[in-house]
Amino acid sequence: MYNNFLSFLREKPQAIACIKGGNDYPEINGKVYFYQKRCGVLVVTEVCNLPKGKGKCDNGIFAFHIHSGSECKGDDFPESGTHFNPAECLHPYHAGDMPPLFNCNGYAFSAFFTDRFNVKDVLDKVVIIHSGPDDFTTQPSGNPGEKIACGKIIKTLQR
Repeated sequence: MYNNFLSFLREKPQAIACIKGGNDYPEINGKVYFYQKRCGVLVVTEVCNLPKGKGKCDNGIFAFHIHSGSECKGDDFPESGTHFNPAECLHPYHAGDMPPLFNCNGYAFSAFFTDRFNVKDVLDKVVIIHSGPDDFTTQPSGNPGEKIACGKIIKTLQR
């Protein structure tokens, strides 16, 4: 199993999103890589300079979603749209609902495998990091707080 994961990382991803923080969080930056495989998509994320929590128990958990919009412009990214949800499922079963990012001194890393979408389905959509955790219950989007960072998913050049 471990060798399968390493083989993914030796390949070039089919798509990438370059994450940039919004006006109130300009220091946030990172990348999300999308690797299409026969039975699903490996999503690998690395983000730096996330805001620190406010208390001992608030160490920063950030909701992380693919949204249906295609732009990362303006305050709170108004053109980012709602969660990517082509099957019109209830939250948290949207195709764009992804595991949260866990802050570790401003840094977060995540890797997960999903069959909720194919890379071609999410090209030109955006990835959003929210200010708080997703509660996985509240409709329609899990009450995740404000949008603090955004990145457009684009196809990578293949050789």
